[in-house]
Amino acid sequence: MGLEVPNPVPAQSIGNYDLVDKIAEGGMGTVYKAKHRDTGQVVAIKIVPATTARNTTLLKRFEREFVAARALDHPNVVKALEFNGATATPFLVMEYVDGESLGQRIERDGPLTEEDSVRLIAHVAHGLYRAHKQGLIHRDVKPDNVLITADGQAKLTDLGLVRDLGDDYNLTRTGRGLGTPHFMAPEQFRDAKNADVRCDIYSLGATLYMMVTGQLPFGNCSALDCFMKKLRNELTPPRDIKPDISERVDWAIRRAMSALPENRPSSCREFVEDLYGRSTRPPPPAGATATTEAETDVWYLVYRDELGETHSVKGGTEGIRRALKDGLLGDASNVVTCKKKEGPFLALRSYPEFRDLVITPEPLPTPDLNPRSTPTYLPPASPSGRWPDPARSTPTRRNSTPTDGSATHPRSGSGRFPMPTPTTTKTSASHRALEPARYVRPKPESSGRLPHVPIKPSKRRRFELLLWVMVLALAVGTSLAAFYIFFPQQ
Repeated sequence: MGLEVPNPVPAQSIGNYDLVDKIAEGGMGTVYKAKHRDTGQVVAIKIVPATTARNTTLLKRFEREFVAARALDHPNVVKALEFNGATATPFLVMEYVDGESLGQRIERDGPLTEEDSVRLIAHVAHGLYRAHKQGLIHRDVKPDNVLITADGQAKLTDLGLVRDLGDDYNLTRTGRGLGTPHFMAPEQFRDAKNADVRCDIYSLGATLYMMVTGQLPFGNCSALDCFMKKLRNELTPPRDIKPDISERVDWAIRRAMSALPENRPSSCREFVEDLYGRSTRPPPPAGATATTEAETDVWYLVYRDELGETHSVKGGTEGIRRALKDGLLGDASNVVTCKKKEGPFLALRSYPEFRDLVITPEPLPTPDLNPRSTPTYLPPASPSGRWPDPARSTPTRRNSTPTDGSATHPRSGSGRFPMPTPTTTKTSASHRALEPARYVRPKPESSGRLPHVPIKPSKRRRFELLLWVMVLALAVGTSLAAFYIFFPQQ
C-alpha cells in the first residue's frame, strides 16, 4: 500500500468511521485516513470499488487480506482491525501508519545509504519471516508495499495477494502470474499459485537492489522483456552501478535474485544472515563459559591439504577468512568447522560468517555472438534428471598471497600454526571441472508457409549453359561448311 500526498475528501462516513483524507488508490481499492466516530482512533480504511464488489473472486481475496493481516501480530506488519463485507461497499479497517512508502522516499531522495537499506529490509524480512512461519506467502513484496514510520521503522502492508500454503482456495488460477514484474521471481510469472518462500526472498532482494541503487532491477522494460531477462539472469550487479556498495551486500542481493530458486536463501533468516555475515539465532544461555568476544570468536576447522592429509586448526573469524581467500586451507567446499572442539562439524556454507566464500551467485549469461538467434544455455542434466546446483559445483576464488598466520594449531607447542605457502598448484581429486554448457538450438517457427526455394540459376549453371550453346553453334557451323565443300553449287 503505497502512500500519496493526502488529499482532502468531502465529508463522508462509512460504518462508524468518518473519512478524513485520501491516502492512496489502486486496483484493489482506495485507502483513506479515517477516524472512529466514538473513540477518535485514527485508522486507514481500504474501500472496495463497486466493480470489485460484484466480483466474487476479488471480494474473497479482499477478505483474505483481512484474515491474513489479523493473524500476523508483528510490529513490522500493518495490523488489520476490522472487515465488513456484508454491505454494498465492503471495507477493510487497518492500522494507520504516519509516514510514507519506501517507494516514495526513493523517488524523492534517490538511493538510501547501505546502512539504512540493510536495517529497513531486515525489518521487512522479520515480518515476512513470521508470515512464512504461519504458512503465508506475500507474493507482492516491493518498495510501494513497505511503509516507513516517523521513527524509522519499516512495516509490510498490502496482503491482498497473500497465499495460504495450507488451503485450496482457487483465488489464483494456475499459470497466471500475480505481482509486480520487476520484483517478482521468474517462476511466479508462470504460476503464481505455486509461489513459495523463495519467491518472497527474490522480491526482498529486488527491493533491496532498488534501495541501494535507486534503479529498477533489469531497467525500464516491458513485462515480457523483464521475464526473459530474469530467465537469462541478465542482472547488472549493484556494485557496477554504485561501487561504494560492500561486496557482502552485493553478493547477498545477487544470491537472493538467482534465477534458480534452489540457489537462493531458504528462509528470510538466512537472507538477513547473508547481509550481516553473522548468525541471527538467539545467543547462548547466561551460564555459558565464554564471557568475552575474544573467547567466543574461536573456530575449529578440519581440512585436507593438496596431498590428501587431514589437518585441524583453530582461529578467529577474520584470520580464517583470509586463509580461505588465499587458498591455504585447500578447497573451501571440503572444509568443515564448529565453534566447539568436540563438534559437530558442519560445512562452511552452514555458517553465515563463511557462506559467501563457498556459495557463488549464478554467473551472468554467456554473451550471444549471433544476433539473429537467442539460444538458451542450460547446464547438463544429471542421470537422475535433476539440474545440478551451481552453488555446490562452482570452485571458490583463490589468490596466492600468504596470510599473516592468524589461524593456530590446537596442538602446536607455540600455539601458532605455520600456514605454508604453496609453491606449485595441484588439482586435488575433490576439484570438479565444470562441464561445458549445452547449446540448445531454437526450434523453428511453424508459420505454415512453404520453404523458399531459389529459382535463379547460379553462376556455375549459367557458365555451363553458355558452353553448351557455343558447342551447338560450332557444330552447326561445321556442318554447313562441310556441306558447301563436298557439295558445291552448280
